[in-house]
Amino acid sequence: MQSLTIIQHTSADYLGLMEDHFEGRLIRFNYTRPFTEGGLVPEFDTIGDGLVLLGGGPWGSAGGRDVPTLDEEVRLARACLMHETPILGIGLGAQILAIAAEGRSEPADLDFSVGYATRTGEEALNGYLPERFPHVCYMRDRPVPPDYADILAVDEKSHPAIFQIGKSAFGFTGHPGFKLGMAEDLIMEFEEAPADTRLAFDKLRKVRTEIEDALVPTMTGLIQLTGLMRR
Repeated sequence: MQSLTIIQHTSADYLGLMEDHFEGRLIRFNYTRPFTEGGLVPEFDTIGDGLVLLGGGPWGSAGGRDVPTLDEEVRLARACLMHETPILGIGLGAQILAIAAEGRSEPADLDFSVGYATRTGEEALNGYLPERFPHVCYMRDRPVPPDYADILAVDEKSHPAIFQIGKSAFGFTGHPGFKLGMAEDLIMEFEEAPADTRLAFDKLRKVRTEIEDALVPTMTGLIQLTGLMRR
């Protein structure tokens, strides 16, 4: 049975709908919470078969309100890249992955938006990425992948929605398994919230089934390319 190490930056942001897909493939996952008292970023030699870096709510990485463990997580992600350990970065996690891969992040206001992303080629995620799929973003700042990264999908503003570094590292600016309760909990957990959330909540309710449907092939492609069923 394979295992993933998952770093949370807030208790409200977790794997969401992705949990069932990992469990159904007998892939275990262990959440680590550096933001709690006594919590630490894990050392590379304690990482299992892959690393997942989750979103951070209002935490970012471009200097305005950086997550406190940014430097440690960049070093960890860089070590995983050097050893070809699979990485999945979501939201803030995608920013950390971009920085670790010699890209960067750029400042952007805290945003909660629901729209659509479009793949850039039929081969994306081994051909499993849907041509068009819901893109749910709750994030401050924005990743800028390095020039050598493969951009697999773009959002409605032509920003990277999914990018690939090497064979088995993937950054998602939106959360592919986002659940309504996650947004509600993020807003309650922090004093800072996006400027206008009503429209995003309305859109999120309408695309719930589309999120579930798009996640099925997306997870199939991710599992294949990360080799988690074979490692």
